[in-house]
Amino acid sequence: MGDWSGKTAVVTGGGRGFGKAFGAALAAEGAHAVLVDIDGAVAEAAAAEIRAAGGAATGLGGDVTDEARMNEVMAQAAAVAGGIDFLINNAGLHSDEYGQPIFKMGLAKVRRLFEVNVMGVVCCTLAAVPHMRGRPGASVVNISSSAAHMHGSAYGDSKLAVAGLTITFARELAPDGIRVNAISPGLMLTETIAAELPPETKARVKAMQLLAEDGKEGHIVDAMMFLTSSKAAFITGETLRVTGGMAAGV
Repeated sequence: MGDWSGKTAVVTGGGRGFGKAFGAALAAEGAHAVLVDIDGAVAEAAAAEIRAAGGAATGLGGDVTDEARMNEVMAQAAAVAGGIDFLINNAGLHSDEYGQPIFKMGLAKVRRLFEVNVMGVVCCTLAAVPHMRGRPGASVVNISSSAAHMHGSAYGDSKLAVAGLTITFARELAPDGIRVNAISPGLMLTETIAAELPPETKARVKAMQLLAEDGKEGHIVDAMMFLTSSKAAFITGETLRVTGGMAAGV
């Protein structure tokens, strides 16, 4: 029996990428992974893969900015084992479309960026916490970004807000025994990013790292597993940078 066995973990943006990997890792350690994605079919397909591998998982559809739907999702997740033990606020907008200058994106896209990346964290946390109180080891992990520590961009600003919310929620939820931390990934060369990223961009970012190796999805998964474990029992309000040293001097 480990830190995750018999526990319930909700992962937003759980149908693909980091979210899917988070769910698989938690389920492999005995948790029931509830994968929430704006595309319900993708969430259920990811959950089916976990079940096929012998784990426990459920896929649910829902927009993290939809308060009523997130309340329903968290209630469904809590029904699995009487509560929620872990919330991984992973859903976010981060494509090239949302990495443009503010004047190029325009108000509507900037508003949507902050609605998902910032208010989505607030919405899901508010919906989950009533089901987390009183659960030993309860933990929230938010996903920020190294862009929050680098030169300005609307995307980076949204992720800087996530780091700020992490401190605020850590303070407010400490009396309930709920820890709140964040992970700030650097350049992680997942298959998709490695295929899409221009070689010159990869070289520029790697030149900023202190470590020469490539960042991998597993590095972020390991950080999440640490922050949800009893080894991090005295850690809250922190943002763990996993960047190969890229943001070390900021």
